[in-house]
Amino acid sequence: MTVFYAQPYDISANGFYFENMEEYDSKYAKCKNDFGGQVEEFEIQFIDGETLDAVLFESIGINQCNIHHFINKINEWIEYEKHILILAVGECGYDFDVSKDDPNKFWMDIYYVETIKELAEQFVEDGIYGSIPESLQFYIDYEAIARDLAVEYSEITIAGENLVYRCS
Repeated sequence: MTVFYAQPYDISANGFYFENMEEYDSKYAKCKNDFGGQVEEFEIQFIDGETLDAVLFESIGINQCNIHHFINKINEWIEYEKHILILAVGECGYDFDVSKDDPNKFWMDIYYVETIKELAEQFVEDGIYGSIPESLQFYIDYEAIARDLAVEYSEITIAGENLVYRCS
């Protein structure tokens, strides 16, 4: 369950909590300022929910105009798609429109490893650098490979999970 708060910009009005768009619409229609006027502008705040969803909320820049699309999509997107969006928009500078864009439109390489050195080890094990004879495997300098990879790859922690990624 994700909880949001609509904070009015009008200082003579009180905001409200909501979990879905029906609740938002109902409370929005009833929200009046001290002078009886309709309150129209709100800052939308993420109050409670999954940590990953909170990071996604901040990365995309959810506001009054796109909150309904976010609420509809938040349960639709899988964890990997949320990671893509957080990295693409929050770290790589891509633009994203919640109402029409698909997270899979971004070309992101995401690896669920702790460090770039661990990624270097995975690349060697997967044969990215070709076949390495067993007798030479103990002489591989994974730290040097990691330094080379660090030119294109970055490490990040999202909601307590370490990732290595590359913007393409």
